[in-house]
Amino acid sequence: MAGPVLAQSGQGGAPDLILRNGRITTMDPAKPEATAIALRDGVVMAVGTDAEIARLAGAKTRVVDVEKRRVIPGLTDSHMHIIRGGLNFNMELRWDGVRSLGAALQMLKDQAARTPAPQWVRVVGGWNEFQFDEKRMPTIAELNAAAPDTPVFVLNLYNQAFLNRAALRAVGYTKDTPQPAGAIIERDARGEPTGLLLAEPNAFILYNTLNLGPKLDPEQQLNSTLHFMREENRLGVTSVGDAGGGFQNYPDDYAIIDKLAKENRLTVRIAYNLFPQKAKQELADFQRWARMGRPGDGSDFYKLNGAGEMLAFSAADFEDFLQPRPEMPAAMENDLEGVVRFLAGNGWPWRMHATYNETVSRSLDVFEKVHRDHPIDKLGWFFDHCETVTPQNLERIKRLGGGIAVQNRMSMQGEYFIRRYGLKATAETPPVKRMLEMGIPVSLGTDATRVNSYNPWQALYWLVSGRTIGGTLLYPEERRLDRVAALRLMTADGAWFSRETGKKGVLKPGAFGDLAVLDRDFLTVPEDQIQDITSVLTVVAGKPVHGSGAYASLAPALPPAMPDWSPVKTYGGYQARKSSVASSLSDAERRYQYAAQCACASGCGVHGHDHTAVASAARDATSAQAFWGALGCSCYV
Repeated sequence: MAGPVLAQSGQGGAPDLILRNGRITTMDPAKPEATAIALRDGVVMAVGTDAEIARLAGAKTRVVDVEKRRVIPGLTDSHMHIIRGGLNFNMELRWDGVRSLGAALQMLKDQAARTPAPQWVRVVGGWNEFQFDEKRMPTIAELNAAAPDTPVFVLNLYNQAFLNRAALRAVGYTKDTPQPAGAIIERDARGEPTGLLLAEPNAFILYNTLNLGPKLDPEQQLNSTLHFMREENRLGVTSVGDAGGGFQNYPDDYAIIDKLAKENRLTVRIAYNLFPQKAKQELADFQRWARMGRPGDGSDFYKLNGAGEMLAFSAADFEDFLQPRPEMPAAMENDLEGVVRFLAGNGWPWRMHATYNETVSRSLDVFEKVHRDHPIDKLGWFFDHCETVTPQNLERIKRLGGGIAVQNRMSMQGEYFIRRYGLKATAETPPVKRMLEMGIPVSLGTDATRVNSYNPWQALYWLVSGRTIGGTLLYPEERRLDRVAALRLMTADGAWFSRETGKKGVLKPGAFGDLAVLDRDFLTVPEDQIQDITSVLTVVAGKPVHGSGAYASLAPALPPAMPDWSPVKTYGGYQARKSSVASSLSDAERRYQYAAQCACASGCGVHGHDHTAVASAARDATSAQAFWGALGCSCYV
């Protein structure tokens, strides 16, 4: 009776896990929808109706009712920095998703109180001022008030960083500190640093300053990486393209992720690229690494993917849209050609950071020159970003067999781009729909964790709605993607970029058993709610790696976050928008709800109210009548 289903599975034996009663989007054109799926030995065994898949169950098969929820292939974030992010996650206070500056500052103040010396409070990217109700940045005075004695470092994209007085002392920036090349240490009338660091246009001052802070020890870094992977799983991510990063040295800074891979403890598949560390020494790095291994080395969980995203430092055009487009130096082509010629000659694919069309154009000149001697059209190379790429250069990319990995950096910086270049120039930045119409391989990622949030649903919301996280409309309707097309870029289409097409991002027999059961239906939920989606059950290689609510017991327990003062223990990760009715929140959440209402860090400056006392009153923050006077005075704020 089960003949057709068993035929598609191509194997005997009972499945390990069956999900039934679902709305499964498979991304397989041959069978785009199903209600049930069977997983065995880490891969998909069969998909079909509840009745068809039920016949496959054995005595030891775990059967899970997903109660009509949307099930999708596990998401692939094709460009982020999970290895570096994992080493630091537990010591970072994430403002990702926080919608009130007042609440963010209260979080910072409370974290400063529990952070022991000499550790810092670090807010390292993933936010912008437009996500806040107040539509502004924190001031350095507010940071000093929130944390007078604990060093505070707050990074805003790769544009600027804010340091309080304690942080300035910790890093040693004084009146006598010289101005760094390509950056500004802002000073007051007396010449003393104010605490504001500006990348104009070079972001290395931000890298360098952050790198001066204390690190977690190896045991804590391992714990931190486990927590970051589980946070990715909570958002439905099962696979990542790691793009290397500044101050991420290979192989030293890969020891933790290597250990977890060898111990079979990874809950996210990682295809990593190698990123050189010193200008003018890039070729030497790649030559050394080529003697150590080849792309594809590793396993289905952890493997070397190629070179990049940096190939030559002289070709790095930082995406600081507050600043004019940087002019790449004359040495760019020569530096780049040596690296690309070596990579192509040795069969190494690469990814290359290129924000502006001018950088894309000059890079393509080099790629075309190398292609005449060492064909690159079958390597699987690709550009990252390409916000302002032109149709002419898209044609050149296609002829050379390249792809483009796009990210939702415009959802964080769209307002800046409009301010500098205008609305008309913004309408195809980047031209994702045009790329797809031309048949160029395209994938979607976040570029987390510093220039953007790691929440993949922000990226999907951006492509579908055409809006920034602050709500600014960037793209006309005809340049946006429908929900299935957007989802495909983070599932089936993302597999091309790690040379796993047909194995990853699709739910069909023989493909990886990676999937996410969503807490709400991505295909039908109101558009604004897309950015708040999470997974209630995430499965990687056929095994649950995250569960919440009724599914929590299916996933293995996660060890407590280390160290004890870790912000993750108090706040978790991405801060989804909560219900605005205070009675439905925990005491801690209610406290931040009232802080957000007040748009302040602690209490009314006139009447000195206490948010903790207000929270204990369980008032309804949405009702003016109930909230009025709750602070012990006649004012609302």
